[in-house]
Amino acid sequence: MSIVKINVLTVPEEQRETLEKRFASRAGTVDSSDGFEWFELLRPVEGTDSYLVYTRWRAEEDFQNWMSGRGQAAHRDNAAAGSERPKPAATDSTLWTFDVVQQAAPKQG
Repeated sequence: MSIVKINVLTVPEEQRETLEKRFASRAGTVDSSDGFEWFELLRPVEGTDSYLVYTRWRAEEDFQNWMSGRGQAAHRDNAAAGSERPKPAATDSTLWTFDVVQQAAPKQG
């Protein structure tokens, strides 16, 4: 079965809009990657300042291939040469990895 990668980003309230805009500007950078299955950016509702970046992959190798190629490019600064790289919106990041051992989807019909 698939693997799930969850990047836990600590984002101060004043940086939330910045983070969401940056993800929106990169929309589609992972979608056509070999082995990619799903993406979600989850905004905290209450009790935490952690965003969750959820991605699902066919295999660990597919994730690693994306990280060493397109993943690095997606995280580079797109600003013009000579300009200053923008300050990160997140103050901390932790990557969690899970094997999918069970799954369910709504029944069709």
